[in-house]
Amino acid sequence: MALATPSLFLSGPTIAQTATTGQASQLAPIQVKGETSNPYDVKQSASQKFTAPLVDTPKSVQIIPQEVIQDQAATSLTDVLRNTPGITFGAGEGGNPLGDRPFIRGYDAQASTFIDGMRDIGATSREVFNLEQVEVIKGSDGAYGGRGGAGGSINLISKTAKLDDFVNASLGIGTDNYYRGTVDGNWQFSDTTAFRLNGMYHKADVPGRDLVNNERWGIAPTITFGLGTPTRVTLSYYHLSTDDLPDSGIPYEYPRRAVSGPANVDRNNFYGLSSDFRKTTSDMATLGIEHDFSDKLTLRNTTRYTHSDQKYVWTQPDDSKGNVANGLVWRRANTRDSAVKAIANQTELVGKAETGSLKHSFNVGIELSQENGHKDSLDINRGSGSGATNACRFGAGPASGYNCTSLYNPNPRDPWVNTGTGGLAGSRTESETTTKSAYAFDTIEFSERWQAGLGLRLDDYSTKFINNPASGFETIRRHDTLINYQLGLVYKPADNGSIYVSYATSSTPANATLGEGNEGQSLTPGRGGVGPNAADMAPEKNKTYEVGTKWDLFDETMSFTAAVFRTETTNARITLANGDYAMAGKNQVDGLELGLSGAITPKWQVFGGYTYMRSNLKNNGDGSASENDGNNFPNTPEHSFSLWSTYQATPQLIVGAGAYFVDSQFGDAANKLEIPSYWRFDAMAAYKFNKHLSAQLNVLNLADKKYYDKAYPAHYANIAPGRSAILNLSLSY
Repeated sequence: MALATPSLFLSGPTIAQTATTGQASQLAPIQVKGETSNPYDVKQSASQKFTAPLVDTPKSVQIIPQEVIQDQAATSLTDVLRNTPGITFGAGEGGNPLGDRPFIRGYDAQASTFIDGMRDIGATSREVFNLEQVEVIKGSDGAYGGRGGAGGSINLISKTAKLDDFVNASLGIGTDNYYRGTVDGNWQFSDTTAFRLNGMYHKADVPGRDLVNNERWGIAPTITFGLGTPTRVTLSYYHLSTDDLPDSGIPYEYPRRAVSGPANVDRNNFYGLSSDFRKTTSDMATLGIEHDFSDKLTLRNTTRYTHSDQKYVWTQPDDSKGNVANGLVWRRANTRDSAVKAIANQTELVGKAETGSLKHSFNVGIELSQENGHKDSLDINRGSGSGATNACRFGAGPASGYNCTSLYNPNPRDPWVNTGTGGLAGSRTESETTTKSAYAFDTIEFSERWQAGLGLRLDDYSTKFINNPASGFETIRRHDTLINYQLGLVYKPADNGSIYVSYATSSTPANATLGEGNEGQSLTPGRGGVGPNAADMAPEKNKTYEVGTKWDLFDETMSFTAAVFRTETTNARITLANGDYAMAGKNQVDGLELGLSGAITPKWQVFGGYTYMRSNLKNNGDGSASENDGNNFPNTPEHSFSLWSTYQATPQLIVGAGAYFVDSQFGDAANKLEIPSYWRFDAMAAYKFNKHLSAQLNVLNLADKKYYDKAYPAHYANIAPGRSAILNLSLSY
């Protein structure tokens, strides 16, 4: 589940809001860009684990505000994270859940996504209709988030009720049968109570792809009592339902070359079937209580229950049997029926204090959580690909029971030959994880020029995996104590700037994704798992070194950041020559990051950055995987760049454009499957008719570039959407 702002909201961005429940900052219905000097520049994280402003935080943190999201007409987390160089997305793998799978600095962050500081373990395609902002934390961040987070994490900040009355409604229409409607209403019931309601309906085809489409709706009510008083209570709920026809991408070329890319076929080719589907639901209920003991000490408690599920039949173009060389593609059916639920409670004491000459801004907390997940496949009996060579030898269509199709002219409307029941296949597995955590953060000010940023987290992590009935419900358990920390030293040569050094760690224990992603530390017996030997497999350890500088420029309307970093994995799981597993692998990513956000002039806004990464699989064991030693990480481009800018040409007219570059990247550790580099360009224009009505036109992928944005480690690559245009009309009172 995910939360975000309406992409069809008013084109002129509004005053940036705080995510702190007790602060009565208000969302004005309509604001012109020129009325605020830096709507693209956010100075403080909404997470109170960051005990200093971003300019004084010894870590790379990028905040994508709602104004950028609105101006770009973004509707998904994938759209939003295009603004963060160094983040790529991995493709869904056979049998794994489909959904957002971001890679941060080369490391899989699918299970390191948080909503308002609490982990959201469900694998979903996240929406953006109820979002205040997106915060990307880069570098090992076990101190902030607990398990995982080798390359960083993503924190989605929800909208909250305000002491104000407003209603913003929006309607979007566009090419490729695009329809989207959102509403964002806030009503002040009394001097201390307010209610907010966000709703969304979205339906659209995918530009440049045959048949692929998305449909979803969501609702997010929240009510807060005690606004403006020392004690505040917030009740919120979030629901999202999706019903998509998922994309199956383009198969890699065959026969293989030294380095192979996607087959040279029409971008519209769809190798799935019209009967494919993916349906998900996500629900989240939250109770938050805050009490101010004074203006320097606040106690917060948050309790949350989440539930998400998904069911799909997704046809993948499987090239593993060599049919692509003969102009044929084997349609391999991937199916899943899964659900995950979690209950968590987090208590934090946040404040400021002095000990002698030292000033402290601190956060101490405890967190308790239990997560449960199960998964099964569906009985559709469409073949797994084991007989692909024979099935395709005599051609496609009826000769193969429609399990094979033409590489150059696939027919997604072929009959679905299904002799199964369509119900569960009876291969259900279950996972359960209980975590007890304590953490503390402190920014210590030694003088006007010197500060330290410290963080420490202790996790008592207990997990188990229950295998399927065919394995006699074998139960495998693992218990670990995870200790992670963040150390940073900050020097301030001026009030508006800082230079810092930092060191941070993270730990990835077994079963960290709870079956909701690609599990590199699996407890599952067989390939990639350790089965009864799980007790011998310690958590994977990661560490990040970083040196950087941050500056607030142009009267603090513009933020500039620069950092060099190294992230190391010192004990990655590897396979030895005799087939045994060992925690002895070594991996490393070195990089440079530059960031820019804010106002060059009151009328000219920019948001962008550049990332360079040099990754190295240093030691993959002494088995066959050792051939990959020295290779690049999968899903890790060497260069990536993004720049989005808007200019207020007149009091009514705003124009904007974006440019994005992502270097070539490999899909596999062997570096034999690769998707090419690409440039993408977007444009927008927004016009304000009066204080109530505005319109915004966005053209996405302006040049209709054919490019690939996800590389699967075998079989296929995901092709990105083609050119599209969206017209948003917004009404506000």
